[in-house]
Amino acid sequence: MASETGKQVVTRFAPSPTGFLHIGGARTALFNWLYARHHGGRALLRIEDTDRKRSTQDAIDKIIEGLDWLGLDYDEPPLFQSDRAQRHAEVARQLLEAGHAYKCYATPEELEEMRAQQRANKQPMRYDRRWRDRDESEAPAGAPFVIRLKVPTEGETVIEDEVQGKVTVQNAEIDDYVLLRADGTPTYMLAVVVDDHDMGVTHIIRGDDHLNNAFRQLPIIRAMDQIEGGWPDPVYAHVPLIHGADGAKLSKRHGAVGVEAYRDDEGVLPEALFNYLLRLGWGHGDREEITREEAIELFDLDGVGKSPSRFDIKKLQNLNGHYIREADDARLASLVAAKMGDGAEEKLLTEAMPVLKPRAKSVNELAEGAAFLFKERPLEMTEKAAGLLDADARTRLEGLSRRLAKENHWTLEALEATTKSYAEELELGLGKLAQPMRAALTGTTTSPGIFDVLVLLGKEESLARIDAQASPAGKE
Repeated sequence: MASETGKQVVTRFAPSPTGFLHIGGARTALFNWLYARHHGGRALLRIEDTDRKRSTQDAIDKIIEGLDWLGLDYDEPPLFQSDRAQRHAEVARQLLEAGHAYKCYATPEELEEMRAQQRANKQPMRYDRRWRDRDESEAPAGAPFVIRLKVPTEGETVIEDEVQGKVTVQNAEIDDYVLLRADGTPTYMLAVVVDDHDMGVTHIIRGDDHLNNAFRQLPIIRAMDQIEGGWPDPVYAHVPLIHGADGAKLSKRHGAVGVEAYRDDEGVLPEALFNYLLRLGWGHGDREEITREEAIELFDLDGVGKSPSRFDIKKLQNLNGHYIREADDARLASLVAAKMGDGAEEKLLTEAMPVLKPRAKSVNELAEGAAFLFKERPLEMTEKAAGLLDADARTRLEGLSRRLAKENHWTLEALEATTKSYAEELELGLGKLAQPMRAALTGTTTSPGIFDVLVLLGKEESLARIDAQASPAGKE
């Protein structure tokens, strides 16, 4: 589908690789990807690695890995901004030659003095345009200079933002910022505009903390359109930021804020985080659970709200529980086995998933719930479990072991019938027998249904664990 300008929709996600893939960045990536997919357009990835000191290969790898884990695929290999410095400088020189930019010879000391005066007079901190109309011949021979954009000083700039609505800024409020530094390197503001144009980006969907940047970037776009044509204004959509539960901007103090932490530490499935991020600031009626295919079909910018959304870990956990119940058992077994490490058999975990999934809200909880399957005898007991194994309980376990040993059909139905019959014989409720059984079989007081535990452990292992607690050796 074409955009309003008749061109194919092209969106981009442009992270700076100075750390992990932040939850806010992941949502921005998701919204860009969905918008492009919904409109039959192209989604592109640009790595803004011009800050060479802080950008690392490890961060680049983690960002790409996180995007891939969320299932966000791109239509071209990533573009690296650092590879394009020559092109950025070329545009700066075009602007200079056409009179839309100028050389500024102000020294760092002069600029600091200017800022000090502005602070003292409580004036806005912006460049005073001292070299805008001066002749270059006034500068000392061979003096270093930066290239600054000649921003219009009269009138106003209006953006019809797809999320924020109509936003107006007086041009006099925008300073003549630097395009090219004295060492010839481009600034972020220039690089972004040039890259967006060269990549054919039609829609810029990003956090509303970049809204001011749009008013600084448009003068470059419009100047280049005058110079060579073919530089249309992009469609802007500035999305409100994500806040923590306390209403403050989401940060590390609110807990995990990186995608990899939710995957590795919190045990969240990618489809759950995909769905949760989709619903952070975008909605379709009362729908909470939305599949990837439905999201592509339904997503558009008119569903994005103007207010910041609040990150609610409990909602994410509940949603994750839903997707765990929906997930393939073998896939979950593989994820759990990776968490548990050596000794975790995927075949047995797969068999256990139907009884582990109903109560679990994370892969971590699945792993905790499955831990009893791979414990070695003698089982280490929790304090509560040990408290259930008094002398009477051990005596009952000894009697139960004799009855279960005679069981030829190691099935849920047969084991339940035998255990209930024994409980009735002892004139006990089933719980009075089941809890010591659970302690003996798992070393804990929580587990799947006790008969599921017996079936999963198998006859030999089950009897060995019960006997370890019922026998004299188990009493020591």
